[in-house]
Formats: sequence, structure tokens, C-alpha cells
Amino acid sequence: MHAKIITLPGDGIGPDIIAEAVRVLEHVAHRYGHTFAFEEALIGGCAIDATGNPLPDESLAACASADAVLLGAVGGPKWSATESVRPEQGLMGLRKHFDLFANLRPVKAYPVLAEFAPLRADLLNGVDILFVRELTSGAYFGERHEQGDGDRAWDTMFYTVEQVERVARVAFEAARARRRKLTSVDKANVLASMRLWRRVVIDVSKDYPDVELEHVLVDAAAMYLMRSPARFDVMLAENVFGDILSDEASVIAGSLGMLPSASLNASTFGVYEPIHGSAPDIAGKGIANPIATILSAALLLRHSLKLETEARAIEAAVDTALAEGARTADISPDPAAALSTTAFTDRILAHVS
Repeated sequence: MHAKIITLPGDGIGPDIIAEAVRVLEHVAHRYGHTFAFEEALIGGCAIDATGNPLPDESLAACASADAVLLGAVGGPKWSATESVRPEQGLMGLRKHFDLFANLRPVKAYPVLAEFAPLRADLLNGVDILFVRELTSGAYFGERHEQGDGDRAWDTMFYTVEQVERVARVAFEAARARRRKLTSVDKANVLASMRLWRRVVIDVSKDYPDVELEHVLVDAAAMYLMRSPARFDVMLAENVFGDILSDEASVIAGSLGMLPSASLNASTFGVYEPIHGSAPDIAGKGIANPIATILSAALLLRHSLKLETEARAIEAAVDTALAEGARTADISPDPAAALSTTAFTDRILAHVS
């Protein structure tokens, strides 16, 4: 296979972790006889510094020419005082421009990392959750940040039937391929937009009689994630709720550095990125955990390039490296014995077969 992949390293540790994910993808390409062409572009704070725009037209054009995009992280305190132009606007613009309406965030517990999770080890048994987050609507994209006399501001949570239906179908299809259980998260007891959400999800469920559907209010879902996370298979949530809940669930894996994501539209194009931030305090030190970005590269192979065998090979290599005791500083009981970002990737590469 020949494929073009745009990398958007972004800010902070973004360049560090993207470099390692590219190494893994190049190794996979060589191992399985593919050709991956990589091209780098700007996004986020570094793009603001260079062009004044967090998502330059040149970056959008590059992404439009690619099969998939691999993104690092954006933002940092350097740009926190700026209100009119912020690094995060680049990420939001990318999602909106390419209509990346479905965000997949897999969360699973690693038994060997149980000591780093704040939950009891017995609660982590069998935890394997896929969050499907609606990504281009809701309060993040509704009428927002409007201020009257300086004492008022508001954000509008807005959804249409079509917006809910298409992401619900992604979630039902995912559940059908897994354990056939879908939990739809809403706040239908209070919000009109969430009553529409629940009604549409119920309508879509009629096409998936083999998938068990339950509705859970978002506050209850937050509690159940800490009390009994193994009860969940696929969790479908609107934009804001999905953002918060999937970050909450990151403690199950023991570190934000473990969790990948895929942002997809109706085609095979997607943007793949770790869910963690730019961690500017450790940027360039060679100690960042590359797992989330490497697993995001595996999702890229699976969803955009349809290379399931190759994706599984990366995921298995990560599991094996962890089982053998390979650790970066954030998941090591002995920071002095932790591996560097590059050394950890070397351990993963040794097991890609």
C-alpha cells in the first residue's frame, strides 16, 4: 500500500512523541511491504508564532491531500493569555473543516500498571471501554462566548437529528463488533437537546436489535466509571460529556500517556492523536510517554488505511513491552530506572512482527 500521512507535531512534547510514532509506522511499512510518505505541517501555538494563525491555509491544504493525519498536541502557557487567537482553535478548526464528527477513544486497563490507577485492582479486571464522542456539534460549536455588557456569557448546546443519528450509527456498529452493549450518556432529565439525543438514539437502535442499549445520565455515568467500569462496553456521548468522561476514564489506564484517539468523518480520512496535552514542562527532555501516540498510529492503520493486521501488531507490541517491564517515568515506580521516550519505542519496535 502507498499512503500519504501528514504529521502535525504541534507544541510541547508533540514533536517528541510524533517522531516516535513515525518511527513505528516506518518500521511497519518496511516489515509489511508498504510505502508511507510523511509530510509535516504547522498547527497550534507554533503556527501562531510562525503565521499568526493556529491553522494556516497551507496546513489545511496539506491535510486535504493526505490519507490521514497524525497530530501531537497543541497549547501551553506561552499562549494562555491570548483570548482572540488560541492554539486550541487550530484543533477545533481542523475538526470542523473535515467534519470529523466521530471521536473514538479506547480505554483499557493494563494489569501490570494497576498500581498507577487510583481504583482498586479488582475494579480494573476486564475493563475495555470504547468511548464514541460526538465531536463537531454541541456547546463547543454552538453559539458561544457571546458577551453583553461584560457581565454575561453563554454557550449553546445545539444538536440536530442528523448530527446525533450519524454518530449513533458509528457507536452501534462498534458495539456490534465488540460485546454488543451500548451505553448512551445524556442529561435528558434537564436539557432539551439531550431529550432529542435520547429520542434519536432510540430510533437508531431499531436497526440494531442485536445490540443492548441503555441510557445513563452523565452524572451517574461519571460515578459508575469509578465504581464499576467493567460494566461498560461502548459509551456514546455528546461532545462536552464525552470529553470529560473519557478524560476521567484515563485513570483506569494509569496515565493519560496511555490513551489514543481517532477522529473520523464519513470517508476513510481521519485525524489521530493522543488525548493528553502538550506537557510543556517536559518538552524536549526525552521522557514523554509515547504509547498514546503510537497507539493512535495503530488506529490510523486500522481506520484510514484498513490495515488491521498491522494495527494489531503494534498494539500487541505495546502490550508485550509493558508486560516485560518497559516503563517511562510516568508509569515507573522507580523514575531512575525509567526508559527514555526513544528507548521505550525501541522496546516496542523489537516486538512488532
